[in-house]
Formats: sequence, structure tokens, C-alpha cells
Amino acid sequence: MKRILFGVVFFIVSHIASANFNVEIITDQLKRPWSLAFLPDGRFLVTERGGKLRIVSKAGVASQPVKGLPAISTIGQGGLLDVVLHPEFDQNKWVYISYVSGNSATGYSTEVVRGTLNVSNAELTDTKSIFIALPKVQGGRHFGSRLVFDRNGYIYISLGDRGDRQHSQNPKTHHGSIIRLHDDGRIPNDNPFINDSSFLPEIYSYGHRNVQGMTLHPLTGEVWTHEHGPQGGDEVNVIKGGKNYGWPVITYGAEYGSGFKIGEGVAKQGMEQPIHFWDPSIAPSGMAFFKNDLLVGALKFRLLSQLQLKDQLVVREQRLFSGKFGRIRDVRTFNDKIFYLLTDAKNGKLIRITDDSE
Repeated sequence: MKRILFGVVFFIVSHIASANFNVEIITDQLKRPWSLAFLPDGRFLVTERGGKLRIVSKAGVASQPVKGLPAISTIGQGGLLDVVLHPEFDQNKWVYISYVSGNSATGYSTEVVRGTLNVSNAELTDTKSIFIALPKVQGGRHFGSRLVFDRNGYIYISLGDRGDRQHSQNPKTHHGSIIRLHDDGRIPNDNPFINDSSFLPEIYSYGHRNVQGMTLHPLTGEVWTHEHGPQGGDEVNVIKGGKNYGWPVITYGAEYGSGFKIGEGVAKQGMEQPIHFWDPSIAPSGMAFFKNDLLVGALKFRLLSQLQLKDQLVVREQRLFSGKFGRIRDVRTFNDKIFYLLTDAKNGKLIRITDDSE
């Protein structure tokens, strides 16, 4: 385990504006890690996009791959993606993973499975598929795939548009939407489109491009997301049931290469506005609240974006650890003093960062 000390001083008033960060590289031997969950005994569950789930000790020793995972397809941006524990994991030992299923004949999509984790022998048993995004389509882009439980025990699943932007405005496809379900996959009877036959009933919100960050606001309990824009236009959104978030009709991004406008502009009646957007894109992945600020990983610029908030408005952005660790894939808050990062690399890192400032 490597220990590094970074002194970071900003010239604004912020919750973590003057911080001494104690940085510990717990391990740098993970292969393209994608997501992180905390086990009650202090160990970590880490997904590797190539299809392996590992238990990592406090000292950074990674287990052999957890047995009992479903068949995982590794294609393009897809593979084994998110992992979360059930809110009552101490009692039921349920773990949820999202991953890409399918093949070249049937097509590919995001699937979510629940299983019982036996930590002592690193095995997932009694697995049950609770959701499959439909239709399955060809290609390896934009699987989305973050998982979050809210305070009422519903699970939210983020889905990308699968590289076909028209999916996001098609209410008969799951792609480009946020899904809300019971923990066993049942559809809640108060989902916003449950009585609208023109929509798939699992859909909670739609008009998304590729959501790879999702978390709960610590005070309000609202679901917050960020999503990749095209060339520019990465967004932070507060998710509201039944709302249309605009892609590809409205966007702050532009076509790759040409820079030509996409859709009808940046705003349209009946479509939600982001609370923040980046232009140029930072390629966001992973997000968590820390001391009431929002921390967002950046793949493109290899940094951590700290967004200072006031009344659901971003009043300041600071960029931390620029170029220090590589492509940041995931961000997880442990408490109000500690957060963790995963880096997207062949020798990916699990990093603990402690804020030692008072």
C-alpha cells in the first residue's frame, strides 16, 4: 500500500476548499476496474470490466474471481459493470451486479442480476435476473449501467442509448432511460408510466444519452445523475419521475468532428435542463456527495471534479488531482472524511483519500 500526501489549497470558500489529502493506493493490480462497493467487514467488492468480481482486503490483496457470476459479454464499452449491496445486506447478503448479456446473433444489452454473496468462499449463489434492457441490439457503445437504491428500497438502473440516439425518445425501448424497480424486479405501481400503454412501465425518466454516474443527495434523498454528452454537453441532472431529459432533441454538445448542431438547440418546452454541463467534455464516470459537494470522476482529463452546490445550483467547480492517478472511473464516499477512487487502466488502482483538514 503506497501512501502519498497532497496539500491542496483553493482560493474560494468551500466545504473542502483548504484540504490536506492523505492518499493511499490500496492496490494497483486491478484490470480495468469499473465499480466499488463496501463490505461490512471493511473489505471491498470491485468489478473488473473483463468479467471478474473480486473481494479486496483492507491491505489491498485481491481474491480469486468470485464464483457463480452469469455469462458476461465483453464488447466495446461493455462487460461487468456496476455492483451494489442491498440496503439490508447484513441480513439477506444480496448483491446486485449489472453487466452486458447477449451475443452477435441476438444482440447485446444491459442486464441486472441479484445473488447471495458468500464472502467466506467468494461465491455468488441463488442468482436471479431482475431486469433485461430491451430490445437487444448490435454494437458495443453506451450501456450506462449505474445502480442505486433510494431510501424507500427501490433500485434505479441507468441505461445508455446504445449508440442509437433515437432510442432515448422512444418510449417502447428501455435504452436511454432510468429504470425504477422493486428489489426483486417487480414494477412499482406508482411508476410514472405504469398506466400509459405507450411507455414501457419500468421507465422512470427518459431522454438520456449515457448515464455513468448516479447517487442519492444526502439531505433530500433525490437521485442525481451525470451523463456523457457528445462533443461537449456532459450533464448533471436531478432525476424526476416521468420527465424527459432531452437527448437528442436538446443538448449542449455538438457532432463529433464537424461541430454541427444536434437536434433543435439547448432548450425546449417540456424537456428538463441540466443543473450543470461541461463544454468541453470531461467524460464523467462515477459520482458521490462529499461534505455537501459533488465529486465526479473524469476519464478524459484524468481528474476529479469537485462541484460546490448551493440550492441545487453549481456555484463553483474545482479540479483535483489533475493527471495524478489516470482515468478516474468510479468515486465512492465512505464517510465525511474518506472517499475512494477507481482508475480505468490495465493496472487499475483502488485509492483511499482522507481529508485531514479541520
